[in-house]
Order: sequence, then C-alpha cells, then structure tokens
Amino acid sequence: MLCRLLNSFQTRYCKYKRYELLYKPVIQLDKMIKEVCVENYTDIPNAIKNGGNRIELCDNLAEGGTTVSLGVMEAAINLGKEKNIPVMCIIRPRKGNFHYNDVELKMMLRDIEIAKEAGAAGIVIGALTEDCWLDEEMLEVLLAEAEGLLVTFHMAFDQIPYDLQPKAIDWLCAHHVDRILTHGGKGGTKIGDNVDNLKRLLDYAGERIIIMPGGGVTSANVEELHQQLGFKEIHGTKIVDII
Repeated sequence: MLCRLLNSFQTRYCKYKRYELLYKPVIQLDKMIKEVCVENYTDIPNAIKNGGNRIELCDNLAEGGTTVSLGVMEAAINLGKEKNIPVMCIIRPRKGNFHYNDVELKMMLRDIEIAKEAGAAGIVIGALTEDCWLDEEMLEVLLAEAEGLLVTFHMAFDQIPYDLQPKAIDWLCAHHVDRILTHGGKGGTKIGDNVDNLKRLLDYAGERIIIMPGGGVTSANVEELHQQLGFKEIHGTKIVDII
C-alpha cells in the first residue's frame, strides 16, 4: 500500500513539474530588471531616474569596460544605496583579451576587496585560458575573494566555442555564479541575429543561473527581444534613455 501511494505521488509530482516547465509564465516586461551599463558616474542619476533597476559600473567602455577608480566607485555605490539601486562593479584591469597573468590576478583580487569594502552589491568578472575555455583555477581564486557578493560572468563567455557553452554554464552554476552576460554570438554581430542561440542558452540554463542578454539592446528593441526570449534581466548602455 505504501509503495503504491509513493508511486502515485511521484507520478503526480512529475506531471506537475512537467506542466510547470511547459507553462511557466514569462516574466512581465515591466517586472524585468534593466541593468544599465554606465561609464563612470555622470550618467547614473539619469539612468536611475529613467528606469534602470541596476547599474554595471565601468570605465573605458570603448574598450569593453575596465575597473573604475575608488572615488568613482564610492560615489556610485553611495548614490545606489540612496536610491535603493544595486551597483555591480566590473573587475577588469585592462583592455584586450581575458587571459590574465599572476600580477593581474593580484590586481583583480585587490579590486574585489575594494569593491566589497565600498559596499558594492556585486562584481562582474571573466577569465579565459588561451584556448578560450574558462580559466577555472583563476576563477576559483576570484570567486573565493568575492564571497558574499553577487557575481556576473561577463561577455568573455561569448568567446567560448558554442559547443562548450553548455559545459561552461554547468561549471559556473556549480561555482555559484549568479548570472551570465552574453550577446549570444561573436562581437560585431547584431543581437537580433543571435536570438536562436540566446534561446538555446536560456533553455539550457533554466532556473539554475540567470542568462542576461546584452550588447546592442536598446529601449527601441528591448520589447521585441523580450517577446522572443522571455528573459528576466537585460543589459545595455541604451536600454533606458539617459540623455
């Protein structure tokens, strides 16, 4: 009797979970988190005023973003706290590739420590080997230093070969990374052309980790992209009007 009851419960539970996965409602557009990527402090007040829910704080956006100065970091974080807006600080010591040496690792560890002391909600990191796989050893060191902070793995993810991206998602999930920022394709491609791959990544990740599309997302195309993909979070420099 007990076995029959357990089997009946398991059958109903499995059917419910399949229903939940198939018919799970897409998050409403007005509930979506818009992470505005800003260069230094200047645009943050308008980004918040015009609907930004979270800030990614960078310097040198023309080079893909690098770590800001301590003064800029403190001012941005203080404003974020005043407005109840989380600030994510990119931790990237230079432009160029994502292959870092031991000296650069020490720089990033110190910058994470500074961001934590300044009260950042989280950090944005990425490190790859020369063959474009996750630099697992370096990432483990960075993640240990970042304990207690939210962590985003940035668009270095897009340099990982497509067939290895699911494996990379698994690794990042296992190491408690909160989200992956991805364009869904190589740099220079239009995000609208990458919808199929973004859908693949979103479906594979499921509820385990947030896949946050970015790169070429604007206030003009965000609604269409949301209808196609149903993401929870979106990232860009132009997803809200800041001028």
